[in-house]
Amino acid sequence: MANRWLSPFARLALREWLALFVGLLGLTMVLGWQNGLGRLDQSLYDLFLSSHSKPVRDDIVIVAIDDYSIAQLGRWPWPRKHHAQVIERVGDAAPRAIGLDVILSEAAPDADGRQGDERMRAALQRTPSVLPVVMTSAGMGVTAGLPIAELAQAARALGHIDLAHDSDGVVRSVFLHEGQQDRRWPQFALALRTVGTAGTGDMPRSAARTIDADDDWVRTDRMFIPFDRGVGRFPTIPYVSVLRGEVADSFFHGKYVLIGATALGMADAYPTPVSGSAGAMPGIEIHANVLSSLLEEHHIGIAAPWQTALFNVAPVFMVLLGCLLLSPRLSLLGTGGLVLVTLLASYIALRMGLWLPPSAAVLVLLLSYPLWSWRRLEAAITYLGQEFIRLDSEPHLLPESTAPASREVADVLTQRISAMEKAAHRVRDLRQFVSDSLDSLPDATLVTTIDGRIVLANRHAADYCRSLGLHQTASLSIFQILDHLHHPKPLNQGTGQSFKWSELFDLRYAAGYADGISTQDAHGRDLLVKSAPSHSSGHQLMGWIVSLIDISTIRAAERSRDETLRFLSHDMRGPQASILALLELQNEAGSALPLEELFARIEKASRRTLGLADNFVQLARAESDEYRLEEIDFHDLLFDAADEIWSLAKSKHITVQVDNAEDDCAVSVDRTLMTRALTNLLSNAINYSPEHTTIRCTIRRRETLVSCSIRDQGYGIALEDQARLFQRFQHMESSDHARHDGVGLGLVFVKTVIERHHGDISFVSAPGEGTTFTLTLACCTVA
Repeated sequence: MANRWLSPFARLALREWLALFVGLLGLTMVLGWQNGLGRLDQSLYDLFLSSHSKPVRDDIVIVAIDDYSIAQLGRWPWPRKHHAQVIERVGDAAPRAIGLDVILSEAAPDADGRQGDERMRAALQRTPSVLPVVMTSAGMGVTAGLPIAELAQAARALGHIDLAHDSDGVVRSVFLHEGQQDRRWPQFALALRTVGTAGTGDMPRSAARTIDADDDWVRTDRMFIPFDRGVGRFPTIPYVSVLRGEVADSFFHGKYVLIGATALGMADAYPTPVSGSAGAMPGIEIHANVLSSLLEEHHIGIAAPWQTALFNVAPVFMVLLGCLLLSPRLSLLGTGGLVLVTLLASYIALRMGLWLPPSAAVLVLLLSYPLWSWRRLEAAITYLGQEFIRLDSEPHLLPESTAPASREVADVLTQRISAMEKAAHRVRDLRQFVSDSLDSLPDATLVTTIDGRIVLANRHAADYCRSLGLHQTASLSIFQILDHLHHPKPLNQGTGQSFKWSELFDLRYAAGYADGISTQDAHGRDLLVKSAPSHSSGHQLMGWIVSLIDISTIRAAERSRDETLRFLSHDMRGPQASILALLELQNEAGSALPLEELFARIEKASRRTLGLADNFVQLARAESDEYRLEEIDFHDLLFDAADEIWSLAKSKHITVQVDNAEDDCAVSVDRTLMTRALTNLLSNAINYSPEHTTIRCTIRRRETLVSCSIRDQGYGIALEDQARLFQRFQHMESSDHARHDGVGLGLVFVKTVIERHHGDISFVSAPGEGTTFTLTLACCTVA
């Protein structure tokens, strides 16, 4: 089931990893079960063993038959009386045990020799001595070479001096018991320890496995020697020095004394793990190492095959798991690290007395990374080729360069990488195209994930988020923006039905909300929120595309339309209805009016309708772009406006006073519209002022600006009415002055004209104190 969600490349990688995983783990298990890979593990064993040494024991002494002694006493073999004399001198010091590693399997041929054998037998009888047993083969099978009977009976114990040679000829172990089926002898050092600790007897038999060297010869209880004292580390005394009495008796007291050959010509030296540049180790010194290990009860055990197999499988398992989960660089570092860890673990185990051969794991670890890299490289090359062919076969949305293809010779991987580089360049171009297209959209547009996290936003969306106090658009959720919007209502949904923003991002409601959601933000802007699902090439929902459309202008136009319709339905129809009513009344004799009064009323209604229409026409022209600008002195505009309202001012006995500026006040304006704006301001001042008052018009120039103030002594504007002074169809009514006809478009016209000339208009007013309107325009030099 899980494989269905994996890409083809991922499935291929998983199958190859599983094959490699099973194969390499099986190989490691098989190699580990061998419990060592010959010379490779033997070399590691020797390296680990020679890297550490311990202080020698002070209770083991070697009496060496060395080159110096041979030079002093003559050619080997020496008379047995010399051996008897050395044993007597050492025995007088009460040692723990004396081991004489000299083969004594032949009787003396003459009387002097027999006297020496007798003296030696006596010496052996009164000392804790051990004599060697050798394994011999004379064409009749393997047999034991024992000392002559009288010496063998006189010795406290016999011990075999046979050493176990590995396939490379190196001595790494001994068998603690060897012999025929009916009789076995302990190893020479084991016999010494037994004599030195218990006086007589044999060491208890080990439960270790039995190894048959021949049909009649049995070797059991293999012991790997730690060799942690190195070569030539044990205290050594020349044989001749003991023979001459040059060594104090106290030197041997309570010690294990091993007597044996160390001279180069004695052919009793063997390679060991710690030989190195020091050369072969004498047999007597090997026995000293064995004795030291037995006394300390420290020897090296060999792990069972299953233990070695598990030890080697563990790091391989971890490396193969890392190859699947980690990057190539980390996998390489992990492989190298686990090789070192495996070797270190094997070394530590050896120091603790257990040999776990690590070569199987090391070999497979060194093999695993190249194998996995090769398979991944092969799979990557194949996959890149397939994907590029598939991608190249799709329609190209953007124009591409038609430069001729390069004929440079390159391997398959380089060709695939070049092809993918081209595909990646195409994707980057497409992404830039999408980004530019998104930025060029006129509305705020965002692209989100399924859970609403914003991944793309055009500049309009970023600006809108900043206006809400939200920064770092890429880290926002779309719901953080929607939380700042109020009163959401789907356009095609009836009133009274509930709506939640989460429904806008639900495929079940997508069709129902296709027309968008009408809402309003904290700044009073009207918005239309739309969302559309975004799908992958496999038709899987990937996210949502959200648009925030500012429809404030549309809503304002709708409100203006509604106000106009209300005006047409009331203010414009009112006078026309009055005219029709008068005409109907005039047809009846009882209700007919005098013709003079009838004509006066019809004239008043007609003029009201004409004025309303004229106001609409003038406002429409003010809101259009058909301005005819010309440079004119602002004084002339004000005088023209004053002339137009002269008759109205005279009818109320109001004086219009104009204070001229001394400086030139040339402006670039549409003369007709600006004159009409000034006329509206003056007529309002007259209409809302009592009789016998004065209206003062003041013109001033301040650097590049011309300002004109129109101040009346009228009724003033109430504070609650000032906020809607420049709104359409607003009447400023007051109980202390007469009502004036109008539809509330005059000041709207004035404000529109001033702002279209990039000017500014303001006012100051208080009830009973009059009103002052101030308009400001940019001036220019009259040509």
